[in-house]
Amino acid sequence: MPESEGKIKKKDFKIAVFAGDGIGVEIIQEALKVLKLISDTRNISLSLAEGSVGGSAYDLYGVPLPQQSLDLALHCDAILLGAVGGPKWESLDYSVRPERALLTLRQKLDLFTNLRPVVAFDELLDASPLKKEIVRGINIMIVRELTGDIYFGQPRGVSKEKDGRRIGINTMIYSEDEVRRIAVRAFEIAQKRKRNLVSVDKANILESSELWRDIVSEVGYNYPEVTLRHMYVDNCAMQLIRNPSQFDVILTTNLFGDILSDEAAMLTGSIGMLPSASLGNDKALYEPIHGSAPDIAGKNIANPLATILSAAMMMRYSLSMPQEADLLEKAVAQTIKEGFRTQDIYQQGKKLIGTEEMGNQVVKKLRKLLS
Repeated sequence: MPESEGKIKKKDFKIAVFAGDGIGVEIIQEALKVLKLISDTRNISLSLAEGSVGGSAYDLYGVPLPQQSLDLALHCDAILLGAVGGPKWESLDYSVRPERALLTLRQKLDLFTNLRPVVAFDELLDASPLKKEIVRGINIMIVRELTGDIYFGQPRGVSKEKDGRRIGINTMIYSEDEVRRIAVRAFEIAQKRKRNLVSVDKANILESSELWRDIVSEVGYNYPEVTLRHMYVDNCAMQLIRNPSQFDVILTTNLFGDILSDEAAMLTGSIGMLPSASLGNDKALYEPIHGSAPDIAGKNIANPLATILSAAMMMRYSLSMPQEADLLEKAVAQTIKEGFRTQDIYQQGKKLIGTEEMGNQVVKKLRKLLS
């Protein structure tokens, strides 16, 4: 899907909107404001169809992904999702926990590529727990394989030994084809950036990582203009703190990508700033990387910028509107530059505002840029 970025195919799109749980309901509304403005000013027809997923879906239907929501996802051009989960549902069996909705969507739609851009805004350097000179200029794209690895490997589960003791089993497994297709995606993305790709694994310990490294190296022969380095995951975790600016594109597995992308998010000062795109060959899901934050739900203090930036990624990869995506990202940057802050990124002397007002400020800037 990234290869087709910017190609205009049509002007009528159907978008599935899954607000989910916690702050998902609030932040998704701010992204919808942006999409409405784009639709109105660019003569694009966006048909928005809402569905229920996660804990809220379980409360209504007894499952985190009801069939009608899955059908909606299967018959739309893109999915915009808020967040799922929360302590309320943690005691449920794994098979019906809110997070299973995400895993099922990834599997059923074959969303094997997860893109997580990590960008440090100059105006937010003080919000980072690291020194300014370390985080200034960070612009990393983390490419995470999303439908394999330990999250989907079989066998899995909790069983009892003959003596009655319980044993938990999860299987870390990758096939050659799974590794090859995500590697191709990563190299194609690296070609359009600084042509610097770091593949992260644990090949000194794990056989699945040994295969990963072999296949990534094989794919790399077809992209001689891209510099490929291999790095163990523990070293990568350290290097992200020590010298994050060395990275351009990071390619890694499902499990390692889950952990490293959250670590990288905090380099920017707040996990509330980072969007993501989960791409298949013809389907895509867009969501912020943060959770549902039930402790602040309904208080109008959540940061909607990650969700708004996820909408920008949707415009770029699914709606064939790269120019509008650029303008939306610029509107977010202008909002930050003017000193507007939600609680998670607030600094003394800046303008503390709520979720709704932050969305309004972005819309205000975007409207001027579109005119």
